[in-house]
Amino acid sequence: MHETTRRKFLGTTGAGAAAVAVTVAPAAAYAGGTARSRNSATEPVVAYVSDSESDQLTLMVGEREVVVHDRDLVHRLLNAAGR
Repeated sequence: MHETTRRKFLGTTGAGAAAVAVTVAPAAAYAGGTARSRNSATEPVVAYVSDSESDQLTLMVGEREVVVHDRDLVHRLLNAAGR
């Protein structure tokens, strides 16, 4: 897999994509109000959903890219973005 910078990744997003910025302070953004774990992110996080019908979510964490498969989280982020 090739190196992807956050700037390149965000610069090439499609018009139909939904992007949601998620701050790391509220744990409710992911776990419905549960406490953060010891190894949770301490830097800014950007959540990127390229296909609203899939369960795949890409998180840009600092300089890293993390792919998560969680349909419920995708739906919650899209619902929050529609407000």
